[in-house]
Amino acid sequence: MIEIAPLLFLLALGAGLVDAIAGGGGLITVPALLWAGLAPVEALATNKAQGVFGTFASSLHFIRRGAINLGDAALAVGCTFVGAGLGAVAVQFLATDLLSRLIPVLLIGFALYFLFSPRVADIDSRRRIGNGAFALLIGTGVGFYDGFFGPGTGTFFTMGYVALLGYNLRRATAHAKLLNFTSNLAAFLFFIAGGQVLWGIALTMAAGQFAGGWLGAHLVIRHGSRLVRPVLVVASLAVSLKLLLHQAG
Repeated sequence: MIEIAPLLFLLALGAGLVDAIAGGGGLITVPALLWAGLAPVEALATNKAQGVFGTFASSLHFIRRGAINLGDAALAVGCTFVGAGLGAVAVQFLATDLLSRLIPVLLIGFALYFLFSPRVADIDSRRRIGNGAFALLIGTGVGFYDGFFGPGTGTFFTMGYVALLGYNLRRATAHAKLLNFTSNLAAFLFFIAGGQVLWGIALTMAAGQFAGGWLGAHLVIRHGSRLVRPVLVVASLAVSLKLLLHQAG
């Protein structure tokens, strides 16, 4: 496995960069882990182990730049942790076939929303629900999804912040990354308990994820919706295409 370590590092770096901007980094890393010979649950577990470093790096950068209000996000973080932990437990016993059929349709719809909706901009708009309802609906629900399946999680969180809380795209991306770090961490801890993580591969890719996540967060702060909007659309469509081709195969 050591002979492919440099390639896995580079793939993780690219995934961390993309994931910090728009989500969808798992589209790169999960196939890479399966190609490396890991079993499906091992690939999901090891992906969470390395991905938690990328989401930590981007979240830390957003916090240091004042893009995240930790007080407003606290309840959503707690609900996300619980949801992701439950999802990580469930995936070790249940099949993911239903989600693999449903998610492409949702992501294509989200891509169209990000492309055409006037709410997707650098200016906050009117919120539609309170922080408590958001935490229960999006935090718990998307957290469970991330622990159970995962592709497009960052897009789901960002969509929730834009459509329901009225956050501008830069602010939504920053808060979405904090919740994504939370869901990654929770799932990671439960996968450790299940003995599913391959540590040699995980740590190699974690270094790339950390660097990519930090760089991606810097680009989001600097360029805002001019960068995030097109990358979100492309990432959503790419994840959808990947899942649809997998179903067709």
